[in-house]
Amino acid sequence: GIGHSVTVASVGAHEVVPTSAVYSATKFAAWAVTEGLRLESDPSLRVTTVTPGVVESELAESISDPQARTAMKVYRKDAIAPDAIARAVSFAIAQPADVDVNEIVVRPARQRA
Repeated sequence: GIGHSVTVASVGAHEVVPTSAVYSATKFAAWAVTEGLRLESDPSLRVTTVTPGVVESELAESISDPQARTAMKVYRKDAIAPDAIARAVSFAIAQPADVDVNEIVVRPARQRA
């Protein structure tokens, strides 16, 4: 009779930059579906969307275009560790049953755009 659904989206759900329209659309869709679940569910189901900014990953290494790979490495130079996102999820689910943390945006302190 109780539960907690957590969706990990991206700050791309809230901002669109050149060449990111499709990516941002998918992240907005994840946010919107999760928000719909929150609004349409019984209050015993808590619902949270975590929207990370730049997080360390192997993404840049999988890009075959040299210019794009370099650009991604520069973009990710101030990335935060994945455990920052895990801590945000842990925070949301650790709240008492009467508290529903709807959304948490987690960005590197140096990411201002």
